[in-house]
Amino acid sequence: MFNRLKNKSEIGKKTSRLRRLFPRLVRSDDGAAALEFALLALPYFMIIFAIFETFIAFTGEQIVGGAVDTLARRLRTGQITATDTTKTTYLSESQFRQAFCDEIAILMKCSGTEVATPTKLFIDVQSAASFADISTSIGNDVSTGDVDTSTFAYAPGGPGTINMVRAVYKWEVMLDLMRPYFSTVKIASDPSKSYFLIMETTAYKNEPFPE
Repeated sequence: MFNRLKNKSEIGKKTSRLRRLFPRLVRSDDGAAALEFALLALPYFMIIFAIFETFIAFTGEQIVGGAVDTLARRLRTGQITATDTTKTTYLSESQFRQAFCDEIAILMKCSGTEVATPTKLFIDVQSAASFADISTSIGNDVSTGDVDTSTFAYAPGGPGTINMVRAVYKWEVMLDLMRPYFSTVKIASDPSKSYFLIMETTAYKNEPFPE
């Protein structure tokens, strides 16, 4: 009899405890933070990814710009020439492209295939009769929406000539989530190939270095 009463007492205590706990569970808002995070996670991470992509692309622009200035200075002072193959300063187009790739290697890698047949890095080195004749724009291929680099050449002028060095780099957006928003060149036929365009240009007049 004593054990039976004891069991009933314990059951009563547990029941009373559950009754007190149930309203507390109903009023609990412990899951609110998780729900709020779920709602805010996507825009939050998109902002973080956008900051990251912008920072890396901006760094890429600075590196390409630095390479353009460095190679242009070497052309301007006659440290690089492209006419007399017997000179130690002579660089062919592929050698010039390799020298450019070496300048940007801290962030962008150029394989041997990229040096020989560009798919991302395009370099335009040409002379002009005057600064007004230098091209200040770049065309686009209407059929694909891509930039048109068909007029790019490697033809630096000699002493005293006016020249331009222009580099175009197709910076691949790293995160597919950000590609539609971050790409400045959108390829309609294949959106996965859309990219952020980096273009740096400098114009100068060559010094009267000995030919």
